[in-house]
Amino acid sequence: MFVATPLHAAAMTVYKTATCGCCSAWVEHVRQAGFDVEAIDVERARLIEYKREAGLDQRLASCHTARIDGYVIEGHVPAADIRRLLEERPDVAGLAVPGMPVGSPGMEYGDRVDPYRVIAFDEQGGMRIFAEYGN
Repeated sequence: MFVATPLHAAAMTVYKTATCGCCSAWVEHVRQAGFDVEAIDVERARLIEYKREAGLDQRLASCHTARIDGYVIEGHVPAADIRRLLEERPDVAGLAVPGMPVGSPGMEYGDRVDPYRVIAFDEQGGMRIFAEYGN
């Protein structure tokens, strides 16, 4: 008998530094959205290595890097976009929110939401807009 599982049943591993409060807030955001998350605190040098190993273009870098079901999630990507990624399964390496835009998950500051984009990227360096916020 086939039993359907939630789209976000795959475990997510998040690599972050121990002192990053916005990383911890983002981890809480994805947990509250129903994702099973293992957060691993690493030294900054090791975090940079994880990004490099993931093939992440440094223009897409943020403060934490996650892996889920074969995809890389970089930075403050909304949980809804991760869920959409896992549902649609596009031929991309992952999603990124470059930098740390105010108003993105984990970077809340009152009602302020600076415009930001979620970028889908592939292993050949291609990038496209996956979602836009605050416009």
